[in-house]
Amino acid sequence: MKRIGVLGGMSWQSTISYYRYLNEETNARLGGQHSADLLIWSGDFAPIARCTAERDWDTLARILVAAGKDLTEQGAELLLIAANAAHVVADAVEAYAGVPVVNIIDATAHRLQQSRIATAGLIGTAAVMEEDFYRDRMADNGIECLVPSQDVRIEVNRIVFDELVHGVVDDGSHRTLVDTIDILADQGAEGTILGCTELSMILEEDDGVIPGFDTTRIHVVAAVEAALTD
Repeated sequence: MKRIGVLGGMSWQSTISYYRYLNEETNARLGGQHSADLLIWSGDFAPIARCTAERDWDTLARILVAAGKDLTEQGAELLLIAANAAHVVADAVEAYAGVPVVNIIDATAHRLQQSRIATAGLIGTAAVMEEDFYRDRMADNGIECLVPSQDVRIEVNRIVFDELVHGVVDDGSHRTLVDTIDILADQGAEGTILGCTELSMILEEDDGVIPGFDTTRIHVVAAVEAALTD
């Protein structure tokens, strides 16, 4: 199995999920006492969150490129960026690290294709819902993304940054997210991309009237498959 380097801390709550899911998926495939061969970089989330809020992608790239190079120098043979929004700099990380980055957007698009979904609702942080990089890469894979209205985008972003990254799971916020999925379904979405790695803390894939696609778990499966491929 190839050694996986995880760029985490975005937030540490979802990095915990990555650690658990990567080991569970590896053991499910290999059995016995097997677990994942991992290196984890967990950065201070405050400057990363600031970069995301300000859309300062150059600074974010410098942070994650340095972290990716550090992991590859320690022996990582492929990398995971444990955040959807940070994939705005995924290509830069891959170019400088010199090893493949398992891209969460491509992995999710592939799962949607397998499910024959061509139009998907997209919920996540404001950067994921509003910047072009996510929707454009989905479009390159044949998937059209629908996003909520501006007031709903503001509220979903608040739920992530004010609650989930602090480990707070609120019933009212869960209802807001489910209602958002239902509205996107009414607008023509055939499935919903849970495009924030913290959303698996509060949403199950079957919570809405249309199927959800948990990007954290999808990303993990793709990473383990890549790690087990010669």
